[in-house]
Amino acid sequence: MRVLITGGAGYIGTELTHKLGQHEQVEDIVIYDNLSRKNYNLFLSEKISGKNIQFVYGDILDSRKLKSVLEGVDVVVHLAAKVSTPFANEDPHLFEQVNHWGTAELSYAIEASDVKKVIYMSSISIYGARKEPVDENTTPNPKTYYGISKLNGEKMIQRLAAGRETFVLRCGNVYGYSKSMRFDAVINKLMFEAQFKNKINIQGSGDQQRAFIQIDKVTSALTRFIFDVNIPAGNYNLVDKNMSVNAIIDSLKQVYPELEMIFVQQDLNLKNIIVKKNAGLDSYNLFEQSDFLEELKEFKEHFAFSPPNSILTMQV
Repeated sequence: MRVLITGGAGYIGTELTHKLGQHEQVEDIVIYDNLSRKNYNLFLSEKISGKNIQFVYGDILDSRKLKSVLEGVDVVVHLAAKVSTPFANEDPHLFEQVNHWGTAELSYAIEASDVKKVIYMSSISIYGARKEPVDENTTPNPKTYYGISKLNGEKMIQRLAAGRETFVLRCGNVYGYSKSMRFDAVINKLMFEAQFKNKINIQGSGDQQRAFIQIDKVTSALTRFIFDVNIPAGNYNLVDKNMSVNAIIDSLKQVYPELEMIFVQQDLNLKNIIVKKNAGLDSYNLFEQSDFLEELKEFKEHFAFSPPNSILTMQV
């Protein structure tokens, strides 16, 4: 099997590349990335298993290069995107250009190829903030430029459904250690601040809830979608748990007992995105269950050092 991973040098892509490299059914992995995040850890960390791993430096808007890299590819995992923190509303043109039209260019190239399966990493942001929990049957109503662009990207991928298997995975907020880290993601950011500042800032009351999923569970699920022929094509919410910021902090305080918290605009009630888990996916064992507190403790072990208390006092 030959697998193309767009955005393969990114936060999720790096971990997926390492995971697929260990899979005996994968003969070739093509990593397609423009390295826009300036993260080169994919190329420097531990050796990646695998018979043939190829890196192609390319932009998702480069239609000619996309057609070239798709030659002989069986499965496309489309991770390349302009990413955003929850409810950020910046760079509208760039979101639309990369997430919508970049996905469109990829879909046009796939139409002219022999690709058999397409997996698109979308986002729960396509639902928009709302009071009630959402599921796959909820009508999308994105409230941010990021969410709008990801929904438009979904439409580009869904066009391909008539000719090949297509999967749209609406992913929750991802957290956890990767060789190519993102520290703008909510839990990752809180972990970094707790480790090296011993102080975290909380926007609003902290009661706002989001849907989350740990990165190892994301890559396990992606691997399952690639190889399990029994999972029907379609749209799926890829989430593990819904948590409020305050609940996350309660667990963080068990890892960092001396943690200081500063609430900013504490009387502000921010909105929720609460996502129901898809019960139908449970039978496919997408990932193993794990305890959130244990995940945080394991994450902490990846930090290179802890600053001495004297330095903490000087810098706080």
